[in-house]
Amino acid sequence: MMDEATIRRLNQITQDFYRITAEDFDQTRGTPWPGWERLLPHFKTPLSALDVGCGNGRFGLFLYERLVAPSSLSTPPLSLLYHGLDSSPALLERAQAVLANRPGLTTRLETRDILENPPDEGEYDLVVLFGVLHHVPGRQTRLDLMRRLAERVKPGGLLAFACWRFYEYERFRARFAPWTEGLAVETHDYLLDWRRGQPALRYCHYVDDAEHAALVAASGLRQILTYRADGGDGAANRYSLLQR
Repeated sequence: MMDEATIRRLNQITQDFYRITAEDFDQTRGTPWPGWERLLPHFKTPLSALDVGCGNGRFGLFLYERLVAPSSLSTPPLSLLYHGLDSSPALLERAQAVLANRPGLTTRLETRDILENPPDEGEYDLVVLFGVLHHVPGRQTRLDLMRRLAERVKPGGLLAFACWRFYEYERFRARFAPWTEGLAVETHDYLLDWRRGQPALRYCHYVDDAEHAALVAASGLRQILTYRADGGDGAANRYSLLQR
């Protein structure tokens, strides 16, 4: 099991990465992931959604544009309650700007380190975790996070998560940087360099098929859908959609 000092240091690397790269990261993350489209038929409105690691709020905007905005002429109009959590104040500022003043959308954005202070209250129709698990250090930490997030899902509700399969691509393996601090990291833990704007390093963990299955099992929920999507080859992320 990864020790607490290593977990804190790897988490700090992640915090530093998003502090340094927030502006450039936001500019490269302006469009929805194609894989989100396959989830839409399973969502119902009105909808309450918890977006863990929401970044610049683009999943909230995706939900709004696909589910709420087209219903603007209906009576009554459909609605969305969107609660976004992220540790980056800069990215949350961008989320606030993107999601403000949209009829039918109630937005709550919260600065929160989910490792130090995981979600511990409220129930939602939908809980999502996209682009986050590869930044969570320690196998047991990831399993515990899945269990905690499952507790936030209403009866009959959904939990969707995706794992970035970067290790399977040579162009990302070429970005691996050496560990220099003597940290007690685990198998498939890597440092990747950032090649846009100001240089920075990010901690990334590769979740293979066996660990993906363990994450599903840790949730205690029923998997109703799993697939690969996104990236140039349509397979950069592996998704699972779970139901309570």
